[in-house]
Amino acid sequence: MEKADIAALLALAAAFFIAIGDVIHQRSAHDVTDEPVGHLELFTRLLRDRQWWLGSLVSAAGFGFQAAALGFGSVLLVQALLVTSLLFALPINARLTHRRVSRFQWVWAALLALAVVVIVTVGNPTEGHSRASLSMWALVVAVLGPVLIACIVGARLFSGRPASAVLLAVVSGSMWGLFAVLTKGVVDRLDDGLIELVKTPELYAWAFVAVMGTAWQQSSFRAGSLTASLPTMTVVEPVVGSVLGVVVLGETLRPGDAGYVTLVAAFVVMIVATVALARGEAAAVASRQDAG
Repeated sequence: MEKADIAALLALAAAFFIAIGDVIHQRSAHDVTDEPVGHLELFTRLLRDRQWWLGSLVSAAGFGFQAAALGFGSVLLVQALLVTSLLFALPINARLTHRRVSRFQWVWAALLALAVVVIVTVGNPTEGHSRASLSMWALVVAVLGPVLIACIVGARLFSGRPASAVLLAVVSGSMWGLFAVLTKGVVDRLDDGLIELVKTPELYAWAFVAVMGTAWQQSSFRAGSLTASLPTMTVVEPVVGSVLGVVVLGETLRPGDAGYVTLVAAFVVMIVATVALARGEAAAVASRQDAG
């Protein structure tokens, strides 16, 4: 079996477990308290919630599969396939809430699956480097840092409005996209032994980004309607991860001269289908919460 095939299978397994974790986390973020709380207070309360820890353990299994996938394939390949977590989340959440997946959702799910298949096959992503230089990471921080800070400040200014949830979702999605690229570097150092791994700067950045990504994710869920946060998160993560995979790790797509139009169309369909599915699912969740 080719390395890319192994990476694809592991990425799908990661998507499955991450989907279960996301469903549990979404419920925990709204069930943990009815009081208005800040970002830090929300996170500390969730740390005392058993349901949230269950979701975290399941998500950790997903991240393990993601790390294994990144050991065999490119960030572009793995991140594209992780979008399919929405396909798993639909029936899982439907089962937990005792309802059926609508025809509308299945149609968009089929389009999403088709778009991902096209991106992976036509795009033919290739691996680049596993790690980047400190100067390259400094450039990433210099560019991405101010954008994320502006989003956090903007979320405070628009507190209580849908824009706040969107801006916090951008922060969380960006963190998880960055997390995928850092994971690639951490996995690369595993074969060199524990001492070399401990010396790796990516390890500490990786752990920090994971905590921040989780914290901002829960804050985004609490900041407003899920119709604002979930679609944004789901789209931003693969976009940021893929861009960093190309810019930082030197990964490439090889669609051929005639394949670029097809590839662009597939990316557009993937984003539109992801937004449609996420908004539909979030609207259903919000409706049930309002009814309860």
